[in-house]
Amino acid sequence: MDKIIVWLSQSHIQLILALWFVVVGLSSFVYVGFEQFRRSRRLKRFGLSEKGPKKESDTQTTEEVTKYVTNLFAASKLDVSDKFIAAGFYNLRFAHWFLPAKYFLMLLGVGVIVVLGLKTGMTTLYIGALALVWVVISIIFPDVYLDMRTKALQRHISNQLPYLLDLMGVCVQTGMTIEAAMSYLSQEMAGFDRDLAYMLKRTNDRAHIVGLEQALEELYKRVPTSEIRSFVMTLNQSLQYGSSIYTVLTTLAVDIREVQMLNLEEQIGSLSAKMSVPLILFIMIPIVILITAPGVMRMLG
Repeated sequence: MDKIIVWLSQSHIQLILALWFVVVGLSSFVYVGFEQFRRSRRLKRFGLSEKGPKKESDTQTTEEVTKYVTNLFAASKLDVSDKFIAAGFYNLRFAHWFLPAKYFLMLLGVGVIVVLGLKTGMTTLYIGALALVWVVISIIFPDVYLDMRTKALQRHISNQLPYLLDLMGVCVQTGMTIEAAMSYLSQEMAGFDRDLAYMLKRTNDRAHIVGLEQALEELYKRVPTSEIRSFVMTLNQSLQYGSSIYTVLTTLAVDIREVQMLNLEEQIGSLSAKMSVPLILFIMIPIVILITAPGVMRMLG
């Protein structure tokens, strides 16, 4: 060990190691840039782009911000109920208390901050800053939490969709209609996956009122993922042109599994490029500093 330390303390060895780490770091950055360039070039070859047109993107962003701000301050009971259902809260007994509770907590928190600030001798500016931070947190955080749960629920439904399609295919193969299969599966799946069961029950209930095609379109509006879109479009085409529903469901389940596997492989393949940045920042640079520091200190001394 002492020999290794003595060998590493030599100036020319430290210089060689420092140059080697610098070359490795630069090579990693070049590799990441090359991978990004190759990805964008491949997308352009098929007429795709990672970023859409600027005007459309700006317009869409403005509309989303306006809609979000409107929902924060002027949401109806129906909107709140839809938010709760989309987030996976199907018991709506206390949904109408969501907005009053949110604003009550906001006013209560502001009052507590003001009283404690005056008692402890805080400045008016500091009290106002704390109150403003609490107002922002109390208004935005509940909706952000619901949005996070909504996205997680959409991912869960999309991931479980191939298994649902297999079960629906088996039910259809036994002679059930699509509506009967949805009704049966919604009852059977309530014990171990209440989200899929509720989705099937609601779609089946709407199908009895507005028809199956419109009910499937409403399902896609509630869960706007690529898997649900493929399911809705394929099932509507099958119902419209009279093709075999069992074959369509099994084929779609296989296709969705293949797409999910490709997405997983892409995420795994991108890990090496993503890990190169923390590797350079937290491992290579400190090692370079540790190796070069004794030589620099000796030169300065």
